[in-house]
Amino acid sequence: MDQIRFLALLPFALNSVAAATPPGQSPELPSVVLDLRTTEGVDAVQGEWRYTDAQIVETTFLLPGPDSKPSSTPTQTHDILPRINTPEFESASWVQIPATSLETRRTTGKLSCGWYRLDLTLPERVGDFDVRGCDAVFEIVADDYAEVWIDGKLSQVLGQAGGGPIGGWNTPTRIVLARDLQPGREVHVAVFAANGPLSDPPSNYVWIRSATLDFYRPGQAMINRPETVPITLTRLDPEFDRIASPGSSAERLAEGFAFTEGPAWIPPLDRTAEPHRTYGGGGLGGYLLFSDPNKNVIHRWDPVSGQVSIFRTKSGYTGIGGAAIGEYHQPGSNGLALDPQGRLTICEHGNRRVTRLEPNGSITVLADRYEGHRLNSPNDLVYRSDGALFFTDPPFGLPLVFDDPRKELGFSGVYCMLNGTLRLVSRDLSGPNGLAFSPDEKYLYVDNWDEHRKVVLRYQVAVDGSLSNPTTFVDLTSIPGGTCFDGLKVDAEGNVYVSAPGGIRVYSPGGVHLGTISLPELPANFAFGDADRRTLFMTARTGLYRMRIGIPGAGR
Repeated sequence: MDQIRFLALLPFALNSVAAATPPGQSPELPSVVLDLRTTEGVDAVQGEWRYTDAQIVETTFLLPGPDSKPSSTPTQTHDILPRINTPEFESASWVQIPATSLETRRTTGKLSCGWYRLDLTLPERVGDFDVRGCDAVFEIVADDYAEVWIDGKLSQVLGQAGGGPIGGWNTPTRIVLARDLQPGREVHVAVFAANGPLSDPPSNYVWIRSATLDFYRPGQAMINRPETVPITLTRLDPEFDRIASPGSSAERLAEGFAFTEGPAWIPPLDRTAEPHRTYGGGGLGGYLLFSDPNKNVIHRWDPVSGQVSIFRTKSGYTGIGGAAIGEYHQPGSNGLALDPQGRLTICEHGNRRVTRLEPNGSITVLADRYEGHRLNSPNDLVYRSDGALFFTDPPFGLPLVFDDPRKELGFSGVYCMLNGTLRLVSRDLSGPNGLAFSPDEKYLYVDNWDEHRKVVLRYQVAVDGSLSNPTTFVDLTSIPGGTCFDGLKVDAEGNVYVSAPGGIRVYSPGGVHLGTISLPELPANFAFGDADRRTLFMTARTGLYRMRIGIPGAGR
């Protein structure tokens, strides 16, 4: 998939979401398997296979306009008939086929394609095995390519490896049909199968190599299962127990990264409530995006499969400015955030700019210069509910940091972009880093990565985005060592979470140190996620972690 191509997510209905298996990885063995190529297997789910050929037909469409969207100029192109979710699809010449005939060669060969359909009912038992509460996973291998629709929905997520869309030549496509299975639910599966390679149509036909319904005990179907890790909770105030109760644990979700940063939770798409959102996380919940600035990529972590895939390569440096990428320690993206319309906004270190990923896959540069001078290396960002964007701009992404000859600004600023106008709103800190609003958005917290001034400042925020009355909220300058403040977030009750020496320090709105959460690695940044925003996702150097907390995060 092209790294800049943007695909809007069409969410699965009724708990269906992709769970692709990359090469060399596999989940635990299922507890029981139904072979859907057998009469017994299909009968166990009260199923029925049907098939119809699909046709590649000529049609008219529109040429792209200057905005990269369809214009009013018509052109000739091609389409697939029948298209799913149309009357023609339902009235097509469907032929009921025995399960034992799935290996029969179909289509006309060469560049050809067809539709398979399977309507099934989730069972209560498979033989002597009670599958209630299990995870049900549909897996199919088509010769050569397959796309799988569940209940009329196809999952499309940028960076997804397989699942709904084509995953590869003769690649197993795995779809989670149900979590915590409750028997009796009907599921409608449609598989679009095509000959391939498409650019070199082979002298063979379409057929199904394998089709199964696998049942796993809860958690067993994940490719990468969370690993519980020891944490230390330092309780300094009884209020801390409401956030991290005694005995709380954390999980390592993935590891082996160079340096993880800038996490952002992508909630499920709700087209009714938020019609302008450009993508979302699927029917079972959202997913997490996070940066590895050292490797110049944005990763996507899928909570259903536990899989980490690359969401975007060249995430922060594409050669702008002409410097060799080998000079950079952290050329990639850092902070990530969603704007009020659900569009991903990215701090690009190497390109020295803040950008937004648009629905059509293009990049909009929101800020790259201040008064004609290139920015340093935007680090972290936060949106106010009215769409005002605030970001920090220390020089940490430049190869020589403060001494880099390419540095064009004599200060490290905090900026506000409002109504298309970029304003410098603070230059009080040498290394402004993490930032977050209080729940009522009256205050903005900004921390400082500077071993000679380890502080968090709190500003009053005006409607026009200007900052005033900076006060020192926390001062840890007396703590020795090079570790300073990094990521910063605020929960729904106004408690401030900040990456600091020793771990994540939690402060009350009044500045009282309530306690500290210490992981095996020091988190650089974190984000609140899951539907209730009570999961704290932590990007901590080489690993990705999460833990449940008692108070939800502020904002969306």
